[in-house]
Amino acid sequence: MRCPYCHVDNDRVLDTRAAEGGYMVRRKRICSSCHRRFSTLEKLEQLNVRVVKSDQTREPLDREKIRRGVERACSKRPIQSSKIEQVVQSIEAEIYESFDSEVTAAQIGDIVLRHLADLDEVAYIRFASVYREFDDANDFIRAISKIVGPKSNEKG
Repeated sequence: MRCPYCHVDNDRVLDTRAAEGGYMVRRKRICSSCHRRFSTLEKLEQLNVRVVKSDQTREPLDREKIRRGVERACSKRPIQSSKIEQVVQSIEAEIYESFDSEVTAAQIGDIVLRHLADLDEVAYIRFASVYREFDDANDFIRAISKIVGPKSNEKG
């Protein structure tokens, strides 16, 4: 590991801890040359899961696409970026745990929707309107009733 300050490749690990639900390792290090401390975050390399798109083409799972979709849905909502990161990590972890080599784009969309429903109702509706290609107001009403219906039954 190269020191981010002096760029010398000679450091010592001071502490190692599991991070982000066991999928990452955080290491505290000290440079043997300049004696400055820094931390690294090592991510477990996952096997490549391929996404089967609606036209049957395949591409590697792209975490950043998931992040962009979630961020767009959460735009201008009072949601901390750390919470968005946790949701993206949960979605990614669920995909890797549930699928060995291929997952359809529709299955990913359903997983994202499930996580957004727990995070924020407006973000859920925004994502659903794009993902499910809403055509009219009735599509919105049906989607809203899916997330509001169970909650209103609990109160009454």
